Amino acid sequence: MDIQHLVDRLEDLIDEGRHLPMTKMTVIDEERALEIIDQMRISVPEEIEKASRVLSQRDRLIAQANEEAARVLELSREKADTLVQHDAIAQAAKNQAANILEQARQDAELIRAEADQYVLTVLNELEANLIRTLTVVRNGINKIMQDRDAAKSRTDAAFAAASTLTNAPLPASAQPTAGLSSMIRQTEDVSVNRS
Repeated sequence: MDIQHLVDRLEDLIDEGRHLPMTKMTVIDEERALEIIDQMRISVPEEIEKASRVLSQRDRLIAQANEEAARVLELSREKADTLVQHDAIAQAAKNQAANILEQARQDAELIRAEADQYVLTVLNELEANLIRTLTVVRNGINKIMQDRDAAKSRTDAAFAAASTLTNAPLPASAQPTAGLSSMIRQTEDVSVNRS
């Protein structure tokens, strides 16, 4: 499956999530998110396999170019031998044979150069796609972390303001960071175990 499609699905999953009131936090379906991430892990090796296929294709093109060059050279030699046998045109035959051999060498070099350029272009495009995909994933992770930290700060501030207004200490279960920190730690533990 295309990695870009998987990134789009992950973004859609976040957009479809339920937003918590008065926060920037979003509740998403963890199972679906993990399934998409697993598919992304599978898709990256497919992109690498695609690069290997391109390299194999390059090798095939070079082998064909070598075979063609050998065939042209053999034909050139045969033609040169035939021409050399005629006394009247011996010198002209030698010159023509040398020209044919040089042309065959130049043709083989051109085919090799074109094959290398084709492979280089495809690999550069593949590298650019992988870099774009990695950037999208990293930006998504950073955005989620920033939203989580911002929501935690607002929640702490709200609890502190409520505590100040009532001049009463908050019970342990309502401490600003106790419940939220515990939830965050559990989420981080699950993420660490997954990786």
